Amino acid sequence: MFIHHHNVRIYWEDTDAGGIVYHANYLKFAERARSEFVRSVGIVQSDLAQKGFVFAVSGMTIRFRRPARLDDLLDVRTRLVNLGGVRLNLEQTLWRGDEELVGLDVELAYMTLGGKPARIPPEIRAVLSEQASTEHVGATLQHTI
Repeated sequence: MFIHHHNVRIYWEDTDAGGIVYHANYLKFAERARSEFVRSVGIVQSDLAQKGFVFAVSGMTIRFRRPARLDDLLDVRTRLVNLGGVRLNLEQTLWRGDEELVGLDVELAYMTLGGKPARIPPEIRAVLSEQASTEHVGATLQHTI
């Protein structure tokens, strides 16, 4: 199983007055990690957009377990858990060392820029399917779709 890792440092701008990460910022950290996950498998989002398509979040569940704090270094882990015809599901977890802070279950839909659902093209399905069955961590594919 392929697990993508993305590090995030916590800065003042990410926190509230008490130095604890403001809850909405976890969504930004997860979004950055998802973008890097997609990039790491060779999918260039700007190329998709030029062709008239995007991956959009269609649903999300978040579990807050512990707060992150100023200066923490977080490891945002992303893995593909399900790949359908139009949708895919990712599990994302944010870790500080060996302590899980936040868990997210994310559903993405492949759609036109006009907002209509579209089937995930075979070439994208192929690279995503490979990630669901890969046994290494942090690999990067060297091709572009």
